[in-house]
Amino acid sequence: MANTLFDKIWDSHVVNLIEGGPSQLYIDRHYCHEVTSPQAFDGLRQRGLQVFRKDKTICSPDHNIPTLNQDKPIADPISRNQVETLTRNANEFGLTLFGLGHRKNGIIHVIGPENGLTLPGQTIVCGDSHTSTHGAFGAVAFGIGTSEVEMVLASQCILQPKPKTMRINVNGKLRDGVTAKDIALYIIAKMTTGGATGYFVEYAGDTIRNLSMEERMTVCNLSIEMGARGGMIAPDETTFAYVEGREYAPKGAEWEKALAYWKTLKSDDDAVFDKEINFDAADIEPRITFGTNPGMGIGISEAIPAPDPNDEAGKISYQKSLDYMGFSVGEKLEGHPIDYVFLGSCTNGRIEDFRAFASIVKGKKKADNVTAWLVPGSWMVDEQIKAEGIDKILAEAGFELRQPGCSACLAMNEDKVPAGKLAVSTSNRNFEGRQGPGARTILAGPLVAAASAITGRLTDPRKL
Repeated sequence: MANTLFDKIWDSHVVNLIEGGPSQLYIDRHYCHEVTSPQAFDGLRQRGLQVFRKDKTICSPDHNIPTLNQDKPIADPISRNQVETLTRNANEFGLTLFGLGHRKNGIIHVIGPENGLTLPGQTIVCGDSHTSTHGAFGAVAFGIGTSEVEMVLASQCILQPKPKTMRINVNGKLRDGVTAKDIALYIIAKMTTGGATGYFVEYAGDTIRNLSMEERMTVCNLSIEMGARGGMIAPDETTFAYVEGREYAPKGAEWEKALAYWKTLKSDDDAVFDKEINFDAADIEPRITFGTNPGMGIGISEAIPAPDPNDEAGKISYQKSLDYMGFSVGEKLEGHPIDYVFLGSCTNGRIEDFRAFASIVKGKKKADNVTAWLVPGSWMVDEQIKAEGIDKILAEAGFELRQPGCSACLAMNEDKVPAGKLAVSTSNRNFEGRQGPGARTILAGPLVAAASAITGRLTDPRKL
């Protein structure tokens, strides 16, 4: 029987199948950060349990860590407590910890791939919704809750209903100035934030196939924002070239054995998906959001559309969102003044994102009215930035490079956007208060963010 890539990986990891219920799924890799793990470790203590397979869990604080003065104690007491608690738990249970100050520390969804911990064919979980990022490698990766974190720590398995399958095909040549972030924001706007609920999405088509690994991670990262359980892309030569030689990747004969298996990881030609959707890359221009969810997005040249006139409840929430943002139906946002720019997060905190940002700002100067936070996703990214001289380009343009962490993606650390201020953010969510109480967020890709940081206004990078 023909199978999808998702089916092949999922079915090969089922330990037990409960008739009419969930699968008991074996987990290959468990990533663990400071926010969703404390209660899980407490649960193990209360039940007198140890971590079943210690080598399968990797810990790294990321949400709460500051992006300045990381050599000093964390000032915020709540953040300090969470980071210190993860350190104690990892040490007590004998787990690998890339703690604050460790050269491998960084955003968990950045450090996993760059160290070769994320591999094709794996099942991967983390107490974080954007675990879907790792699906870019041809893995079944999804976020889990705290009780499920405890389950994985205790048994290396999880009880999980099997999602339906969806394939989203994107074909054609991308227009100038269009990034992977724009592809993802375009798909979410078309699908809506609930359009993939209950599905695991495979991205396919020649547009997707031509993306780099960093770009594929951006696309898969945002799958959750349209309701999907996760997103994935079949591994290919681009994947294998990225993984080969990384610290935790297989070596020698083990590499050859793994590679032979990985090359089988693709949907069969006659595989049938529960749903299949097609998009044309030529229809995508640089994107921005205008509301308070990632599905409220437009091309940067477009005007804010009117809500569905037949959806009374939807109209109320739509207007509430516009009121919060200070925008109105029919308004064009290109040229609108901004206050903050954030480059970073597990969506756009990789080396290619900094290369893209630098390509726009090189030889120019940051606008005086803009506060810019440029935050690498890891210390490895930070090293690459400096090795390539990108830090000098940024400094000459008036930008400061901060230390790695989740930073202004969410208001759980010191990098909070003040109330009422408008931020252009390369992160993944624009909910009310996401970047700080009362902060207003426009999601965009690194090129739009860079162009806007230079002009002080929402700017199409193709016009700069």
